[in-house]
Amino acid sequence: MMWATCVRVLQQLRNDPRSVGLILVVPAVLLALVYWLYENETLPPGMPRTFDRVGLMMLGIFPFVVMFLITSITMLRERTSGTLERLLTTPIHKGDLLFGYALAFSIMAALQALVATAVAYWVFKISIEGNGGWVVLISVLTAVLGVALGLLCSAFATTEFQAVQFMPVVVIPQILLCGLFVARSEMNTVLQAIANVLPLSYAVDGLQQVAAHADATGTLATDLVVVAAFVVAVLLLASLTLRRRTA
Repeated sequence: MMWATCVRVLQQLRNDPRSVGLILVVPAVLLALVYWLYENETLPPGMPRTFDRVGLMMLGIFPFVVMFLITSITMLRERTSGTLERLLTTPIHKGDLLFGYALAFSIMAALQALVATAVAYWVFKISIEGNGGWVVLISVLTAVLGVALGLLCSAFATTEFQAVQFMPVVVIPQILLCGLFVARSEMNTVLQAIANVLPLSYAVDGLQQVAAHADATGTLATDLVVVAAFVVAVLLLASLTLRRRTA
């Protein structure tokens, strides 16, 4: 049943070219804007480009933001249109239903991460010490994290406008505190404590580990495990928001 749900959601997305375009193209376009921001910077010989640092982090942040938006609004439509309610009157297990949605959006998230990373490497020649495979893996993880949070937040909204309002509550604080603008170690104690419990902080830290080290480090492994644990925990919380009606 999980696979059947996944296939149904993918078929719905196939009939919605705007959503597919948003998922696959927008992160790469935004990455291009970041590249052009730093295109004319003047650097001393041997100094790495600012784009190599900022653009790398964006490969984790953009998929997270886009998949949160797409998933929360799509899932809200499923809830408000009655589709989800009808499915819950069938014998399908709630876990199969929710993970079916998560799997469908995660497949799209993986495609999105591949496109954005390919553009970063082959078009903008991003240069880091580590293997690009780790970058793809972290991008997929952050996108799936956005999927999980989108599924959860859709339960607390009744309109698409309300779903979008979760952006400044759930997404923007994570972007501000993830280490993109100021290193977490240089934040004050309160902000550092908040940043340490936000999953995007570990994703960005993982990307920084890949940027600085040719081989995988223990810190990178820890970061990946933490983000994956957040994804599972949020999906389990989201499953609790599904209420089955027996009458």
